[in-house]
Amino acid sequence: MAALTYCSNIHPGESWADVMHNLESHALDVKSLVTQSGAKQSPFPLGLRLSHQAVSEMDQAAIDTFRAWCEKHDCYLLTINGFPYGAFHGQKVKERVYLPDWRQPERVAYTKRLGDLATLMQPDAHTISISTVPVAFKQGFVSGDWDGVFANIREVLAHFVELKARSGIKIMLAIEPEPACVLETTSEVIEFFQRLRPHLSVQENEHLGLCFDCCHQAVEFEDPVECLQRLEQAQIPIAKVQVSSALRAVTEGEIRRLLKFDEPVYLHQAVARQPDGQLKHYPDLPEFTLALDTGAQVDECRVHFHVPIFLEHLGDCGTTQDFLREFLPRLGPEIPLEVETYSFGVLPEHLRTDSVGKSIARELDWVAEGLHKDFHSV
Repeated sequence: MAALTYCSNIHPGESWADVMHNLESHALDVKSLVTQSGAKQSPFPLGLRLSHQAVSEMDQAAIDTFRAWCEKHDCYLLTINGFPYGAFHGQKVKERVYLPDWRQPERVAYTKRLGDLATLMQPDAHTISISTVPVAFKQGFVSGDWDGVFANIREVLAHFVELKARSGIKIMLAIEPEPACVLETTSEVIEFFQRLRPHLSVQENEHLGLCFDCCHQAVEFEDPVECLQRLEQAQIPIAKVQVSSALRAVTEGEIRRLLKFDEPVYLHQAVARQPDGQLKHYPDLPEFTLALDTGAQVDECRVHFHVPIFLEHLGDCGTTQDFLREFLPRLGPEIPLEVETYSFGVLPEHLRTDSVGKSIARELDWVAEGLHKDFHSV
């Protein structure tokens, strides 16, 4: 089975001390709680979120501490979440999560540093992926920005080529499409790769791939089988999959109950299918609420809110779990899987019945059991 982990962006904390605390307090808890054979991996893979603050604080002593911890606890670094640069919990994040974006040199320096650290933290690795923002938030992005974006991404990829020559480790830059961003649909991703590749050398192109977040593409009403077929035809490699599920409402009552998931920390993009079959995009739930209040007709709505993947229905509304059931069995075992339900802390109270550790372990078990048996019977 594919390597299966969870992303530590679930746990609050921006400093390197926070990262180590979360490993000690939470990752080991999850490791001990998983019960399915596929989820009980030895060594146990880690998906680390490293903020700009954390990477700025890391020195050789920190790297040595991490490597010793991994050896002691039979763990290893599988992948890095390099998407959120700054604070990600406990305060308003919203569209600031994309900043700095790929128009800015700070994103370049941060991502290069993540590559450097990855080769030092796991020096025996073959491949380590680093997920990153889908270029930028769509609002405010103009066609004249592309030249700078391409130059910045190529600078990072060239650095990763050099790292491989020195370390033997392939660092993959994994672009992560997301609703309301410059790259949100599979069509936009394919066009992006077609435009960027002529600017890259053959070696640079080998370090570029996709972080496929299942929640995001489900919100876009995309078909999971078609997504995979189109990406394969376009020869776009999936560097990792973030196993996540979104909100889905198909009745008038459910659609109204979606609105209770509005909260002040994260952006909850909504995509509504109208009676004529057209899709209408809203950057956040308040805009969708306004549309409903002014008479918008909606047959179905999906919302970017990461909910526990083992739940098919939340009581208030449904989820896009079916997307996972169709998508995951079609992946090759070489593609790492990373559960990423980072919103446990802002879920409505009635959905927070277990500890975070137990919920994460339950998610990992659900994936492992489904891949071992048949998702449609899990």
